[in-house]
Amino acid sequence: MSISEYKENNKGNESYGVLGKLFASSKLPVLVDFYAPWCGPCQLMGGILDMVDETMSEKVSIWKVNTDEYPEFASEYRVYALPTLVLFKDGEPVERHEGIIQAEKLCDLIDPYL
Repeated sequence: MSISEYKENNKGNESYGVLGKLFASSKLPVLVDFYAPWCGPCQLMGGILDMVDETMSEKVSIWKVNTDEYPEFASEYRVYALPTLVLFKDGEPVERHEGIIQAEKLCDLIDPYL
């Protein structure tokens, strides 16, 4: 599995809860990286997420959401700092982390929800 970028065909018509609904159908926990392209720490986090994906791709689905393109999602999930990671289980947010986190610690954060 690889990291997926959230894209909406009907941009501007998103409704609250759409991410939760999308991820509720996932059999795996879903880790969402809320980021912005101009954010230096977000770029560093991208490399860390690649490492996590290499080791946990069969256990967790990783998605990226550009908060510049989808500010309503940032608002809905109270994203006030970038990067912010939110872990969803059965469509509900169960964990979150703001800022950069080491790959090993991120795996430890995810493990209880597998």
